[in-house]
Amino acid sequence: MEIFERETIVKYSKKHAIVKKTLDLWYNDVKSKKWKSPNDIKRDFITASIINKNRVVFNIKGNSYRLVAEINFEKQWLIIKFIGTHAEYDKIDAATVDKY
Repeated sequence: MEIFERETIVKYSKKHAIVKKTLDLWYNDVKSKKWKSPNDIKRDFITASIINKNRVVFNIKGNSYRLVAEINFEKQWLIIKFIGTHAEYDKIDAATVDKY
């Protein structure tokens, strides 16, 4: 899976150092995946929430943080749309957010 763009994680990690290691682990894990459908994501990330056929919410650092991603299964692309605390996540619409 090609993740767009790594800089989003780097910037967020600089502001929130407590989550850097967890985001780096998530990035490296997801980069190695070849998902074909949302079911593949749920197999690998049981706590992930499937919003629609191409939007997923990943729980980061024990659900203290959330990462919303848009996925193109055919092209094997993942685009990060939002990273934030659980409280910040509660203020957005995961289906439409496009912060980055």
